[in-house]
Amino acid sequence: MAVANVLAEWTVADFDGALAWCARLFGRTADRRPMDGLAEWQLTDTGGVQVFHSPNNAGTGLLTLSVDDLPRHHADLAARDLSVGDITTGEQARFATVTDPDGNTITFAELLTAGT
Repeated sequence: MAVANVLAEWTVADFDGALAWCARLFGRTADRRPMDGLAEWQLTDTGGVQVFHSPNNAGTGLLTLSVDDLPRHHADLAARDLSVGDITTGEQARFATVTDPDGNTITFAELLTAGT
């Protein structure tokens, strides 16, 4: 199976509010609005995120984004007035989470290398 693109999706109750919140999260407005109630952010050449208006399913999404410099991303999120949790270090990675107004959880993770 050859996959050309992967889009993770999370659902929201307040679509317009979610678009504004996601614009702060990603630092830009949506890249595409393919249909009513759906917005997409292309985050890499082959992957992105969809935000979908579905009030009955809102708030149950879990998304993990791998980043290269978690402390820098953490500071950027805080500067955009997003309430990002403390950085936690595990055995193989360090993490910080932010929760959108509907309760969806976005985790930022940085893999640890020797000496990190």
